[in-house]
Amino acid sequence: MRKTNLIQKSSAFFLATLMALFFISCSSNEEDDYDYGNWVESSTFDGNSRANSVSFTIGTKGYLVTGYDGDDYLADTWEYNSDSDFWVQRASFPGIARSGAVGFTINGKGYLGTGFDGDNELKDFWEYNPTTDTWTQKADFGGTARYGAIGFSIGNDGYIGTGYDGSEQKDFWKYNVAADTWEQSVGFGGEKRQNASVFTINNVAYIGLGIHNGAYEEDFYSYDGNNWTRLTDLDDDDDDDDDFEILLSSGVGFSLNGKGYITTGISGAITTESWSYDPTTDTWEELPAFEGSARQNASAFTFADKAFVLMGRSGSYYFDDVWEFRPDELENEDD
Repeated sequence: MRKTNLIQKSSAFFLATLMALFFISCSSNEEDDYDYGNWVESSTFDGNSRANSVSFTIGTKGYLVTGYDGDDYLADTWEYNSDSDFWVQRASFPGIARSGAVGFTINGKGYLGTGFDGDNELKDFWEYNPTTDTWTQKADFGGTARYGAIGFSIGNDGYIGTGYDGSEQKDFWKYNVAADTWEQSVGFGGEKRQNASVFTINNVAYIGLGIHNGAYEEDFYSYDGNNWTRLTDLDDDDDDDDDFEILLSSGVGFSLNGKGYITTGISGAITTESWSYDPTTDTWEELPAFEGSARQNASAFTFADKAFVLMGRSGSYYFDDVWEFRPDELENEDD
């Protein structure tokens, strides 16, 4: 009888241990299934819905300028307060109303150039001073008039390259703020393209995506102001577990906390896919999808500790919503 009890107790203990291990395993697997990268809707933009706008950040303020709302080309300037989540209208851009221009920030001032006014490609270039809320025209962009280009800054210099001037281009030009001059920057070995994406991390620009002759470009490059480096292609099919494909145009790029991000755009159709790039390993990771509607030609703000994706269009519908991306939060579609 005692032997039977011992067997029963031993069996019960064994069963309880197995069940505990099962629940621990399930809990661990569930934890692994959680996805980091949460999108949270912020204060709606106060101006007209739009796409193809210029965006740049200065301190804790984001600036959204120009764009197209489906009827009109725009020239208004809006300031977003990232600390308190509200918008204020500032002095209108005095140049020709446009869409498809580019912008960047250098030493506390914003810069805007190129674009399309509905009839002509443009090459004029402007500086915005947020302290005085004034725009000043500077030397025209050094390349051909164009739209659908990319712009970025590295240190005290600005850069504009690629785009469409009647055909796709691949040239890059450097802007010297002190001298108010342009010079061509050589060495880019990538393909021609328009509607590419760019983000900067630690004074290095990362450039890729876009289309050329109707095909998506897969090459991906970094540029540090002196040297171009080809990185892993965006269509990596090495027959391993890390295969990925990021082929799109008219997406939006931004950086935060040492990583780069790409979201929305056109990949056959408009998409909400989101990806992160780690420059230390030259690798990409798919993230939870952008929680707003699928769109193209959106804009982005990047601050020291937060980033936002805003505006854009889906067909003839134009958006005015603003979404904050929080990479260290678990995905939550209900917030």
